[in-house]
Amino acid sequence: MIELKTHEEIARMRKAGQVVARLLAYLAHRVAPGMKTKHLDEEAVKFLRSSGAEPAFLGYRGFPATICVSVNEEVVHGIPGERTIREGDLVSVDAGAKVDGFYADAAMTVGIGSLSPSASRLLEVTKRSLDQAIAMTKPPNRLSDLSSRVQQTVEREGFSVVRDFVGHGIGRALHEDPPIPNYGLPHQGPRLKPGMVLAIEPMVTMGGCEVEVLPDGWTAVTKDRSFSAHFEHTVAVTDCEPEVLTQLE
Repeated sequence: MIELKTHEEIARMRKAGQVVARLLAYLAHRVAPGMKTKHLDEEAVKFLRSSGAEPAFLGYRGFPATICVSVNEEVVHGIPGERTIREGDLVSVDAGAKVDGFYADAAMTVGIGSLSPSASRLLEVTKRSLDQAIAMTKPPNRLSDLSSRVQQTVEREGFSVVRDFVGHGIGRALHEDPPIPNYGLPHQGPRLKPGMVLAIEPMVTMGGCEVEVLPDGWTAVTKDRSFSAHFEHTVAVTDCEPEVLTQLE
């Protein structure tokens, strides 16, 4: 059963969503060539503390950092550390916060300096696939309509969607039902209903869809080491248009 949130619960999730939105906007302006990824995590710790929010990721199933920072071939769950960010890199930042007992989760990929044409197009297509899925997040559509739209948008441009990691429901827990793949046939699964809150997150690669997890047990990379991009928003289903809770107001 997919949990439906009340108006009051969504209002509390909205607070968490705005913390995450402000955090990502802050980090987008801080990330720069020469910075180590661990410094972004340090900035995130200070930001969340000053916002009165709890980090959603720190300690989750043993994850050792406040945010995930994944660079280039790293798709998701990158552990911030000694890797130095360089000109031309794609830096994905995934962040979550807990406020008043409710979670929000979002991700962005930032291009550093001058990018190759293919890297720029990867960013644009991945972001567009998320925007198009969000636009469909309303009744009477079905859950797989979102998944299918992401896949169609991405593969039409010659890129691949990662299949090993998916979006998810969110609310009182960081990960709730339903899982939300970024591929599949349309018109399948449950119908969308007001009160559902979904974390929709396309992960897209320049090359193949296959990934592998590094020995750290967390960092997922493309098997062919092609560049990847990752965008995510927490979205509430309403009676009419979707509400993006992690969109900066």
